[in-house]
Amino acid sequence: MSTTENFILLQKAKERDPDAFTELINLYMKDMYRTAIAILMNDADAADAIQETILTCWERLSSLRDNKFFKTWMTRILINKCHDIRNQRIEAVDISEHEELAFHEVESNLEIKEALEKLDEKYRLPIVMFYSDGYSTKEIAAILNVPVSTIQTRLSRGRAQLGRYFDISEE
Repeated sequence: MSTTENFILLQKAKERDPDAFTELINLYMKDMYRTAIAILMNDADAADAIQETILTCWERLSSLRDNKFFKTWMTRILINKCHDIRNQRIEAVDISEHEELAFHEVESNLEIKEALEKLDEKYRLPIVMFYSDGYSTKEIAAILNVPVSTIQTRLSRGRAQLGRYFDISEE
């Protein structure tokens, strides 16, 4: 779908057209899932975060100032919802319990799942956003409210950790 078509859908959604909003959300569903699962590492919690994000986006869509930042705005809301859910889970669940990582798109490669699971969230989230969701370092920095250089460093360190996990020597 073109940028113009996305803009038209967003305008209709802002005019409270539920069908346009649904179509718009469906365009970004895979990206939202990958981001949520990178933070929560649990399908049920990721689904909850996405559901809460969709509801919040619908309720607050009129507050979006610049339509070209819809995806960034939505992703920031999703990340906040994920952190809220994770914090609630930490308070409610014994930390010794461990939830299984569920990346549907890399289901066939258990080794990648295990490697990503071992990464600290501060490295895992930028890697998933950069390589899976297609965000630029500048966009990731804006979403996470950190300098671009920090994202570049986290990507570099995350790649290095993944390289060590897979025993790939850097040349």
